[in-house]
Amino acid sequence: MQNRPTKQTALEAYAAALAEMRDTLAALTAHADDHLGTTPEEIHWGHVGSANHVNDLLGEIAGFLGLREQD
Repeated sequence: MQNRPTKQTALEAYAAALAEMRDTLAALTAHADDHLGTTPEEIHWGHVGSANHVNDLLGEIAGFLGLREQD
């Protein structure tokens, strides 16, 4: 019997992509729960801009997935 490399199916690749998505979302949630690694005393307007930028990017993703209207 020959050793042939296994061919990943679309379903397997999709499941792996979803697992990666879940891992990324969990990491983002943990980082947000940690106030993006800052303390209240450190917060300045640059942090506000960064948080809003992240929200804009997440909004793009939500729009791409049909969860929110895109601008």
